[in-house]
Amino acid sequence: MTSAVLSIGSNLGDRLGYLLLAVRELGDAVQAASPVYQTPPWGVTDQPDFLNAVLLVADPARTEWDWLAAAQHCERAAERVRERHWGPRSLDVDVLTVAGVTSADERLRLPHPYAHERAFVLIPWLAVDPDAELPGHGRVVKLLAELPEVARAGVLRRDDLTLG
Repeated sequence: MTSAVLSIGSNLGDRLGYLLLAVRELGDAVQAASPVYQTPPWGVTDQPDFLNAVLLVADPARTEWDWLAAAQHCERAAERVRERHWGPRSLDVDVLTVAGVTSADERLRLPHPYAHERAFVLIPWLAVDPDAELPGHGRVVKLLAELPEVARAGVLRRDDLTLG
């Protein structure tokens, strides 16, 4: 059984609809979905706020490359257009970790190289897995505590929105 942690986000169009599209496309592989959070953009800040969530997924037949292919399939289904790095997008699906796998391949770096720096990843991840660990970095709760308060404060739980 391979399990993975995926981060999903959208800041264009029907943001919640695009997150739900990812959940539908991943189907039975989705074991758990975090609450939905509204977050300011990261990297390029002159764009709309994001909706973000984390999915715990598992499938005995999938490798890390299959998880990447599934993530890219979801993005294509949402008609994602890549115009600029960290720019606005209908759907972004990042593979954060795959159990027991590390990779330095430029096409799939595992664990995700920026996950430990992003409150919009760590907060939803903790909500769905309070004991989560990011390989090579440690417990997610500790990583989150080390981020500046301003980064954590910008991640707002949206109890009016749900993925399941």
